[in-house]
Amino acid sequence: MSFRFGVVVFPGSNCEQDVVYALDYLGYTADYVWHQDHSLAGCDAVILPGGFSYGDYLRCGAIARFSPIMEAVVRFAQDGGPIMGICNGFQVLTEAHLLPGALIRNKGLKFLCREVPLRVEQSVCQWLKPTTQTLRLPINHNEGNYRCDAATLKSLVDNCQVVLRYGAPDCAPGYVPERAPGYVPERASGYVPERASERVSERVAGGAPGSMPSSASDAAGLAGAAGTAEVAPNGALDNIAGICNREGNVFGLMPHPERVCDGISGNSDGIVFFETIAQRLCAV
Repeated sequence: MSFRFGVVVFPGSNCEQDVVYALDYLGYTADYVWHQDHSLAGCDAVILPGGFSYGDYLRCGAIARFSPIMEAVVRFAQDGGPIMGICNGFQVLTEAHLLPGALIRNKGLKFLCREVPLRVEQSVCQWLKPTTQTLRLPINHNEGNYRCDAATLKSLVDNCQVVLRYGAPDCAPGYVPERAPGYVPERASGYVPERASERVSERVAGGAPGSMPSSASDAAGLAGAAGTAEVAPNGALDNIAGICNREGNVFGLMPHPERVCDGISGNSDGIVFFETIAQRLCAV
């Protein structure tokens, strides 16, 4: 294939080899891009992998955001190039203001490492097509609790920028993945994603763009206004697991699709994340 993935490596990244392995397994060309580089020349798509860039000092992704390579990443995004940030990569994208909001400590202040069911929403994301299937991907993070202000949440939903939500399409209200030992992740059928305008009420309280809910009750109020019961294991607002920018070329998610591509774990749901963008690149 004639296109090339660039996988950015920061000091403290620890999932870059997983990403390159997954891409190689799927037959795609991938090369590492060092954080001190200044160019993404030759890259057709860019992936910011998971890990603990710069030891997560200050905030997750806060220092990586100032790495020399990030100037090229920002230009690449502005030119319409496809970028995916996985876990810590998602955090870097928010710190770089390529995606709105922030990722804070998990609810309960515990590191989470487990497989979770994910609902694929109707979105403008170039990396993933809407599907009625429930995807199962592993999470592995301490700061995956997505937060944004009310105006940003409404904008994300209205513009179909919410790509993934925690929970199966047919799960009951109040479903909590880690407390459902009898749950069997099956492929759901007949699910039709709700339209954005039906999901978020015009009554969502306003707030200054970029601000965070001032209290736990405010955060719960935002989720309630969005009409969704909390099912996110990390407490993420509106159960958000992944979002994209308005153009759909920049995508960030907390789960790890690269870890479930070869089927060794009995799961290959991660393949679709890489195949979808590969198909788009082939069509260009």
